[in-house]
Amino acid sequence: MLSTLRDAWRIPDLRKKIIFTLLMLFIYRLGSFISVPYIDTAILAQYIQDGGMLGFYDIFAGGNFSNFTIFAMSITPYINASIIMNLLTFAIPALERLSKEGEDGRKKLAQYTRYLTVVLALVQALGMTLTFQQIMTERTWFTITLAILTVTAGTAFLMWLGEQITENGIGNGISLIIFVSIISRLPFALKGLWEYVQVGTLNIFSLVLFFLFALLVIVFVIAVQEGQRRIPVQYSKRVVGRKMYGGQSTHIPLKVNMSGVIPVIFASSITMFPATLANFFPNSGVANWIVRYFGWGTTVTTILYISLIIAFTFFYTAITFNPIDIANNLKKNGGFIPGIRPGRPTTDYINKSVTKLTLFGGIFLAAVATVPIILGNVMNVNLQFGGTSLLIVVGVAIESIKQLESQMMMRHYNGFLK
Repeated sequence: MLSTLRDAWRIPDLRKKIIFTLLMLFIYRLGSFISVPYIDTAILAQYIQDGGMLGFYDIFAGGNFSNFTIFAMSITPYINASIIMNLLTFAIPALERLSKEGEDGRKKLAQYTRYLTVVLALVQALGMTLTFQQIMTERTWFTITLAILTVTAGTAFLMWLGEQITENGIGNGISLIIFVSIISRLPFALKGLWEYVQVGTLNIFSLVLFFLFALLVIVFVIAVQEGQRRIPVQYSKRVVGRKMYGGQSTHIPLKVNMSGVIPVIFASSITMFPATLANFFPNSGVANWIVRYFGWGTTVTTILYISLIIAFTFFYTAITFNPIDIANNLKKNGGFIPGIRPGRPTTDYINKSVTKLTLFGGIFLAAVATVPIILGNVMNVNLQFGGTSLLIVVGVAIESIKQLESQMMMRHYNGFLK
């Protein structure tokens, strides 16, 4: 990894991209110190200390929520908008046609996602501000409106920042913002674990086991992310003039986890939705019922979380990988899978293989994300920085390094051809 970064730094174009990415992420962290006016963050911190859904949300927000900064909602509205647009693309024929119109269609869908993000951000900001009115030093229409508009603008700015990183930097901008948010909370998570040891809730042996578990998660995530099944492909020989072409053997690489960490991010965002909904019913029986049954770590939420991760793993794989296109391309180029007839049988075979891999990948992601939650409930400790955070951090790091390596290879080949 370090050698890759060092080699990339020597290439002027990539060096500019790396500097641009770091600069954008620095601006994001700089904004994390700008609090919304008329907010008493000391009172809000007391809610966060109790852990639960608010503590989990604060991990994803990089501490912006506990400090009620301009980025208090983080990038969550954008993620929710992306989920909704992906679902609508399958449900509404007009949007489905738009998604197949190439670059122009994708740009229009991206614009619709931005509009929806602003709408969702306004709704979430309204609920958040109304719920935490007691933390405001002055409660007037002006201060409430100012808070709503400020955090909404903060989310819109983060959306723009993420898109700029994706277009002009290295890696996926939205994923990197979440990555930096989680990493920034690591020192506080370690401090919290040490406090559990000091008060006797957690012993040293349990703490060591926790770190060993974290290392195992990192190793397994890397193994699964890099793992693939190779389906052999044989190309038939053909004669053109007096020469014979084809006949070579190759393979179709099927990744164990084609969707990366996207299902975990999507599932986390939806799982936090009940808490957002409870914001509209502060100090009421409805809010208490939602927190009781849909709070972070409850049985209902854990089952929902597992189901969503597996469902989004299949959903995102279906979007990014099309067995029909693969089978048609093989048939068009004279390729076939040994023992499998071209056409529909090839499609079914590839689809069956992908389904098995996707099921394993989804179960793996769900297990790593939820085991720390279950352990935390058993040990009576709040492990906010658990499997979900590790999955996202390791997954985003791997994807970013891979993109950097691919750009290095591309520039190397360009230089060779020149």
